[in-house]
Amino acid sequence: MPSGPTGRPATIYDVAARAKLSIATVSRVLQGTGPVSAKARARVDQAAQELNYVPLRAARSLAVQRHEAHGLVLPDLAGPFYGDLLMGYERWAGEHGQSVVITVTHGNPDPRRTVMDLAGRVDGIVVHGNALELPTVQGLRKAGVPVVLIAHPPVTGCDSVRSESAGSAEQLTTRLLDHGRQHLQFVGDPASSYDVSERYAGFAKAHELRGLQAPKPVRVPLTEEAGRTVAEKVLKASNRPDGLVCANDELALAALTTFTANGVRVPEQIVVTGWDDVMAARYVSPGLTTVRQPMAELGRTAAERLHERVTGARTRARNDVLATQLVLRDSCGTDRGR
Repeated sequence: MPSGPTGRPATIYDVAARAKLSIATVSRVLQGTGPVSAKARARVDQAAQELNYVPLRAARSLAVQRHEAHGLVLPDLAGPFYGDLLMGYERWAGEHGQSVVITVTHGNPDPRRTVMDLAGRVDGIVVHGNALELPTVQGLRKAGVPVVLIAHPPVTGCDSVRSESAGSAEQLTTRLLDHGRQHLQFVGDPASSYDVSERYAGFAKAHELRGLQAPKPVRVPLTEEAGRTVAEKVLKASNRPDGLVCANDELALAALTTFTANGVRVPEQIVVTGWDDVMAARYVSPGLTTVRQPMAELGRTAAERLHERVTGARTRARNDVLATQLVLRDSCGTDRGR
């Protein structure tokens, strides 16, 4: 729980004392009302963070009543991944009488304040990937807010749900190397998320087990635009790779269509693989080899785990790792039966 000077939950009076400002000024900062100087706002924010202060309505709801609502914090809503995740989450929540309040942190100048305010309107919070910085996640836990993490490394006191990545990435890369590919590139930034870092780790391990040095990743965002840009650079390169192992399907589909539009044959001249198995992967020509991630199940499992913690059905944190599946289609140029 947040702690005031005597060990009790921190109050607005404690924040005011720590910031050396009046209650009125602190209230205006916390409520976002009225004119307040940038210096005063920074002092209040620092004091609230140091005290793990949660708005009174949040503390009251956690101690006395339930809102029958979950908070879902996402880094973005762009791309097909989040649609399936949300569908799985909301379906489970709806079947169990829970509403879902969604917050997107991309472009938010102060996600910590937004999420601490959200904590006052919901019974617990699910955080996807890198939507929040670790200190904010830890602050929620210290404030007594039940937290479940999706696609995030485990954090003490928090449940986590993620899909397996490293093993499947190693299996996919091994298959490409076994079928004669010698100059593979990993497309995606391992620093962008835990999942991508695990996929690159599997890619690198497959090389290392053969005594090969793993190529450095092509660090780009996981977007269609980045996929097109990477493919265009490959087209101009004098020493082209013979395969792109992409961190998601958006990158792979954009690269694949760029190659075919420019007369480069996939998979004869270059192989392309993705990750997620979005709907378009099975309809593009050639069909995209990818790794099927159980996106809807990730959402369902996260909703169930949060409900367990909110209701007290379970008090110990648990870490769920859901299986993924290699899906072989024509873009990898290997015999599907071998």
